[in-house]
Amino acid sequence: MADIGRRVLIQIIPKFVFLLTYCWFATCRTVITGQEHLTHSFKNQPVIISSWHYAIIFLFHHLRQFPAAVMVSTSNDGDYIAELVSIRGLKAVRGSANRRGMRALLELISLVKQGWNGGLVADGSQGPARKAQAGVILLASKTGRPILPVVWSAKRTVAINSWDRTLLPLPFSKVNVEYGEPLFIPPKIDSDQVEEYRIQLEELLNKSYQQVWQICGQESHDGLEKSGRDSDE
Repeated sequence: MADIGRRVLIQIIPKFVFLLTYCWFATCRTVITGQEHLTHSFKNQPVIISSWHYAIIFLFHHLRQFPAAVMVSTSNDGDYIAELVSIRGLKAVRGSANRRGMRALLELISLVKQGWNGGLVADGSQGPARKAQAGVILLASKTGRPILPVVWSAKRTVAINSWDRTLLPLPFSKVNVEYGEPLFIPPKIDSDQVEEYRIQLEELLNKSYQQVWQICGQESHDGLEKSGRDSDE
């Protein structure tokens, strides 16, 4: 009976979240930095979109016009996210560091080669936050597609009590979105090169992250609630 109830909730809750966030985020004003990187990258699809985990909920909405296959955790919470991803017209590939990780990465590689855009959070499903993992580097190397880094900030947000403090911009907020320069990874790289490019991606994302949060007068999104700054520009 409990399993039946959970399956029902998995069908209902993501639909409610989809409608809520669509209406919610539609009230926000988005200001984009690095539009040229976005435009150039999508001229020759597919691309691999990568961000830090805190940013994923808004990015699902912001990038909704670009069909993509995205990695979703195999956790119980991931079941809800996978359904939400499907409702948004994306393709969920289930995997995490602890379960089915390599198999999921191979599936994602296959889909990108078939023409799907790829979506993979750089710091993975369990962190540490804002520390890049090797998965997105391997995906880019195996497919020959560029990694497009993207982050966002807003002065008025609400945080989910998670390991990375996943954020949502409050209604009618100004959301600052920054696209970084695409990162191309050569094929057939060895383990030392994987580490070199992993560090390079981490630095690119953190550079954009710091820049976009400085717009809000913050060093990071983690301290927003402590700062007392809650007025939009």
